[in-house]
Amino acid sequence: MNARVVAVGVGPGDPELITLKGVRMIREADVVVAPVGDRSDSSIARAIVEEFVDPARQKLVTQVYPMKRDQAGLEESWAASAREVAGFVAAGKNVAFVTIGDPFLYSTFLYLYRHLKDEFPRIPVEVVSGVSSINAASALSGLPLGLNDERLAVLPATYEEGGLRRALEDFDTVVLMKVHRVFRRIRDLLAELGLKEKAVYVKRVGLAGEAVFSNLDGVGEGDLDYLSMVIVKK
Repeated sequence: MNARVVAVGVGPGDPELITLKGVRMIREADVVVAPVGDRSDSSIARAIVEEFVDPARQKLVTQVYPMKRDQAGLEESWAASAREVAGFVAAGKNVAFVTIGDPFLYSTFLYLYRHLKDEFPRIPVEVVSGVSSINAASALSGLPLGLNDERLAVLPATYEEGGLRRALEDFDTVVLMKVHRVFRRIRDLLAELGLKEKAVYVKRVGLAGEAVFSNLDGVGEGDLDYLSMVIVKK
């Protein structure tokens, strides 16, 4: 079987941050699949790669991957996406699945990957790593993630509070993802631990509206965005 699935990490938003291999894989694909969170959403990954896709030769497909904290009932949706992708491969098509950041770090692709491995194990799957928003945000804010023997923790901000507190106490650098819904709670916890002045809030890195807030008290409701994180550097 020569046809395959290639997961391409397209970086945080700036098309210039896609790797040369990623661009080549997108251009060589017969089908390019881009995920969205809802049928009414636009796909950030699709917008990033559109300049590399030839609509006269390639099929551009959008798949819905609902973004819900409660994932009950979503397995069939993911399985249906895997069946669609498997159908393209069975027809001899090479499929490029494009995803923001890196395919193996908090990525939508991982839902598809699990079902492909479980239900269609003969389909070859290749992963092309991408620049994660964590790396891009670190560079943008001027905060190195780790040096020498420093310890780094990356975790969702929705993690239970006891675990967050321990991570903030135990690690030298902590990256908190998905902070938009719990930002105030995170800010209060950082203030309690004396770490608020050692943290930055970064949103929409590589995209329109990109911003870095070195003063967490300056982050208003209108600044909270799904594509955001807090980096704490002791």
